[in-house]
Amino acid sequence: MTRAVGRAAAGTAPTAATAPTGTTPAAATATGTTAATGTTAATGTTAATGTTTDAPPAGFPAPGPSRDRTVTVGIATAMVAKGIGLAAPLVMTPACFRYLGEQRYGLWMAITALTGMAWFADLGLGNGLLTRLGQLADDPRRQAREISGAFATLGVVAVLLLAALLVVTPVVPWVELFAVGDPGVAAQTPTLVLLCFGAFVVNIPLSLVQRVQYARGQMVQSNAWQSAGALAALAVVLAAIAAGWPPLVVVAGAVLAVPVTNLLNTVTYFWACPPAHRPGPRLVHRDTVAGLLRLGVRFFALTTMSSIALNVDNPLVANVLGLAAAAHYAVVGKLFGVLWVFVGLVGMTVWPVNGAALARGEVAWVRRNTRRMVLLYGVVVGSVGLALVGTGHRLIALWLGSVDRSTIRLPVLVGLAGWSLLVAVTSPLIMVQNSIGLLRPQFVGWAAFLVLATVLKVWGLRQFGLAGLPAAACVAYLSTMVPAALVGYRRALARCGPS
Repeated sequence: MTRAVGRAAAGTAPTAATAPTGTTPAAATATGTTAATGTTAATGTTAATGTTTDAPPAGFPAPGPSRDRTVTVGIATAMVAKGIGLAAPLVMTPACFRYLGEQRYGLWMAITALTGMAWFADLGLGNGLLTRLGQLADDPRRQAREISGAFATLGVVAVLLLAALLVVTPVVPWVELFAVGDPGVAAQTPTLVLLCFGAFVVNIPLSLVQRVQYARGQMVQSNAWQSAGALAALAVVLAAIAAGWPPLVVVAGAVLAVPVTNLLNTVTYFWACPPAHRPGPRLVHRDTVAGLLRLGVRFFALTTMSSIALNVDNPLVANVLGLAAAAHYAVVGKLFGVLWVFVGLVGMTVWPVNGAALARGEVAWVRRNTRRMVLLYGVVVGSVGLALVGTGHRLIALWLGSVDRSTIRLPVLVGLAGWSLLVAVTSPLIMVQNSIGLLRPQFVGWAAFLVLATVLKVWGLRQFGLAGLPAAACVAYLSTMVPAALVGYRRALARCGPS
């Protein structure tokens, strides 16, 4: 809930706010599946029964205290990795801005924004693979087939997108599209487009290794590699600037650092795996690929719906109250965005762990862990939200130099804090549903929320100004998504049987 300033500075795609249907970015899984009870799952295969001749992949959380430690350590290291991922580009940005110049740097960020619009390019397979691997925690050979199918599918997607990029780039009038005035920058514009979009496309299949590591309980390893990617981008860019290398080399170092890091992670990770756990071309089967695609399409549909529902605010404010009010609301929204980062990181950690536990019929642990996550979200998001309410005006003034208190009134801050808390405490319930691919309740909930919230937000803006927007969101969410989350959570636990 899938993160923008730092990633944009690093040359990767910023993402829009997403719902707790997935994390960062954020979606859920397919309907009609069951946990590991031997019934048919959405991918066209049967779920894990726990009986297999292979040991679970090394590092996967075991039942009891070991699993609790895995979750705790995973959350802690994810927070550290995210902190590094946000801090490194903040350090990089001033140096890049001065070295590249306004036009070239602005062009780079504009192209990066376009790549952010292509968040759907993985067809939802990343989240689908996360769910499937959690369900197959005790069957590493079938995990290897799922991983092989995902890599093969996204590899083909990446090749097709690269071919299309090579064909389209010379045809599109990029210079006119981005209004590039500097002749030197204009001459480099097609190359910059190829660099940024090419790095994005190549990273689509390479980023799957992070999902595999999370699904196998190796969160620390995955988070360490993600931190290494951010630090590598920082080191390469600063070294290139210090050496006086051409601007295109600086940009290339920034945008290629993450794909290269993911490539190294992929090679070293699977090289160290036992042969039975490794993906390979021979393990790619049509049924597995078709099942993953079906799962991915459902991910995509839910992510699209929830993203629209959560990102409609600024257009509504601009339409009802004008662009100035929309700008103010966007600023205060970014302030509360840190809470969504926390929600996404925790959700990514518990998602596959819930799936593995339910696959083994450990409903009691899932119920206990969900209560613990609700409490954790409530305490952290509630405390930080309260602090932002008290210090929000001062923080915005320090950030921007001035703040219009008559526009960003206290009720606006209170409403955003309440909205963030409400979404946060329902997220653990949704993560349980995602872990077994139970999607239908979320579809119903988000569809109802989108309709009701849009109507209430327009009315609230006209009646109460900006303060009416988060208040309307809270009322709509309580009326639609909260009941859907509760129904889906109970249905997910019931499917897996008593502990």
